[in-house]
Amino acid sequence: MRILLVEDETTLAAQLQRVLTEAGYSVDHADNGREAWFMGGVQPYDAIVLDLGLPVLDGLSVLRRWRSEDVTAPVLILTARDQWHEKVAGIDAGADDYLTKPFHAEELLARLRALIRRASGLASALLQCGPLTLDTRSTRVTLDGQPVSLTAHEFRLLSYLMHHPNEVVSRSALAEHLYAQDAERDSNTIEVFVARLRKKLPPELIETVRGLGYRLNLPGAKG
Repeated sequence: MRILLVEDETTLAAQLQRVLTEAGYSVDHADNGREAWFMGGVQPYDAIVLDLGLPVLDGLSVLRRWRSEDVTAPVLILTARDQWHEKVAGIDAGADDYLTKPFHAEELLARLRALIRRASGLASALLQCGPLTLDTRSTRVTLDGQPVSLTAHEFRLLSYLMHHPNEVVSRSALAEHLYAQDAERDSNTIEVFVARLRKKLPPELIETVRGLGYRLNLPGAKG
């Protein structure tokens, strides 16, 4: 899953980027409104964390531009404690949730997980596919109750597929959601990660749809 972090305060941005990366997300960072507006409009993010007090172009203007351009990624805005009117304006401009500074990293992660779940039409933090369970809170994956050891890229790939069950996802789309903007992307490596996952999971779980991509098959569902 891929996140856009928009924060101009250097220390806080570095802290949040570390927290998000450790939680299993691929993270891009923008430190001004104009850069954020451009990145959010051309890259497929699963969620966006947006500070409102930005240089060059303020966060509310960025958010309004995104929504007018049909950018549908869920947006979590960050606001100062005494700026209640910013919360109202942010929600009215198209934000999905807000978090007041200062905040705990755990609350930020919980709100992001909830936004991503809702965007995927999921209700629980536990994603289930037959005997396979992925806990989005702990980034723990189990098969028949036993832990499955995954690399960061394997986890991100599996997480994205489990957030989009029974959907055909192209290799290029998976690559876009696995890697940060500056990372070298090769959709062919997706085949390698899928092959590795199949060795650790029931082989029929991830189906190759010839010429289109991959689909995570829920037990009892018809593709």
